Amino acid sequence: MTSDEFPRQAARQTRRRFLTVTGAATALAFGVNVAHAEAASAATPLPGDPFTLGVASGDPLPDAVVIWTRLAPQPYEPLGGMPYHAVDVQWQLAADERFRHVLRSGTATAQPEYSYSVHVDVRGLQPGRHYWYRFKVDGHLSPVGRTRTAPAPWDHPGRLRFAVASCQSWPDGYYTAHAHLAAEDVDAVLFVGDYIYEYGISAAGGLRNTTDPVPDQFRTEADTLDRYRLQYALYKSDPELRAAHQNTPWIGTWDDHEVQDNYAGLYSKSLDPIDDFTVRRASAYRAYWEHMPLRTPAPQGPDYLLYRRFTFGRLAEINVLDTRQYRSDQADGDLWKPDNPGRDDPARTFAGAQQQRWLLDGMRASRATWNLLANQVVMSRMDLDAAGTPTFNMDAWDGYTAEQTRILDGLAGLRARNPVVVTGDVHAAYAMDMKRDFDDPDSPTIGVELVGTSISSGGNGVDVSANGQNFLDHNPHLKLVNERRGYIVVELTPHELHASYRAVPYIDRVGAPISTIRKFTVEAGHPGLNPA
Repeated sequence: MTSDEFPRQAARQTRRRFLTVTGAATALAFGVNVAHAEAASAATPLPGDPFTLGVASGDPLPDAVVIWTRLAPQPYEPLGGMPYHAVDVQWQLAADERFRHVLRSGTATAQPEYSYSVHVDVRGLQPGRHYWYRFKVDGHLSPVGRTRTAPAPWDHPGRLRFAVASCQSWPDGYYTAHAHLAAEDVDAVLFVGDYIYEYGISAAGGLRNTTDPVPDQFRTEADTLDRYRLQYALYKSDPELRAAHQNTPWIGTWDDHEVQDNYAGLYSKSLDPIDDFTVRRASAYRAYWEHMPLRTPAPQGPDYLLYRRFTFGRLAEINVLDTRQYRSDQADGDLWKPDNPGRDDPARTFAGAQQQRWLLDGMRASRATWNLLANQVVMSRMDLDAAGTPTFNMDAWDGYTAEQTRILDGLAGLRARNPVVVTGDVHAAYAMDMKRDFDDPDSPTIGVELVGTSISSGGNGVDVSANGQNFLDHNPHLKLVNERRGYIVVELTPHELHASYRAVPYIDRVGAPISTIRKFTVEAGHPGLNPA
């Protein structure tokens, strides 16, 4: 039995148990009772504005986009303070922000078992254009959101712009970067993980030092469905995050903190029994889906197919990865460690065999000029070289070198057109040339990796820490380290990529300005970063 067969087998058994036990419980709690509640209480008025968590859109296709909201008049109460019955929600999508030309409309049902979230997959749209949308329920009208469809597959856009963002710990500071991101003219936001952090939150709200105490129910770590829902409600209470969602469609993926710090597949950082952690993962995955503009169906257990691909005409293709759900346990723990044989074990997996094939087959078939990989953790080699000893992050691709090598060899062997990896996780901005062989500085450059800093995680940050300087000193393919808070704007044309690293000087108070700290270009057909 290989190192990851046992957790897969355990997952299948536990999934059957999960669906048997919780499926029956859900049917009793939601199926039977909801029908009764609808008949008895269909006219129950809502206790306040149900749109406290805002609106969002995401996963744009040339002819479709998902629009989202969640009804929560009392967001920090169970089920958002909603009366316990299904609620019909009207929606509209228009060609203009004043809704003089409504193109699509309908009614969606917000169900209590999905925490009254609404996911409408609006079809029959025109490619490459803006639309405006809104929701209405019980006399309440939502904020108006703006979205945009992807270009048609045969189109040749002259320009596309994407923002890359990640890591937004609520108690670590204000979402000032999101306020600036909301004002950016981008086609989509690529959010590459750590939308929430599972940790308990103090009454003062950490670095935010709030005037109104954070409610008591947030003190404990999120590890149940109700508690994860509360965490999302708190994060989405931030007006800057809501504005960033309201202005632009998002394409998202998770990393670890949406479930638990540095979890690996069904392995818990806290060494929980696999059965227990499987139930926790199922709860976390359900809550994630409920709060993101994702298509149906919702997760029905501990598994969810999140990796997917988006085509933006002939200019760009975006491969969204999931490097948490399928991985083997880390080798020798999840921290920075000296080299060890476990890193090179070919039986250990990171993205999983099926996702590897999907990625490489898709890259082979792509006709796009630029091929982006939206990825959670650093894919390139990063040697900390602690005390003269090569030292690697066991939780990143460096901790799974056999699969790391297979992907890099695959990209090189396929002669994939202009691969660009965009990453989060490390709360720092990096810019790297990706090498076929990182042990050889003269090895061919096969692509670039653009690592975005955090929105807030890590607090104010610094320009370059001692560890950051160490990375620069020992990794010749690394061209930038900056540890302030912000995001990247990636602009693509048929001939060049332009990467603008944007950052704010502080987040412990509101109102910080944003500036571009570095720019790089990449010439199509000639991989490698050039200072701009």
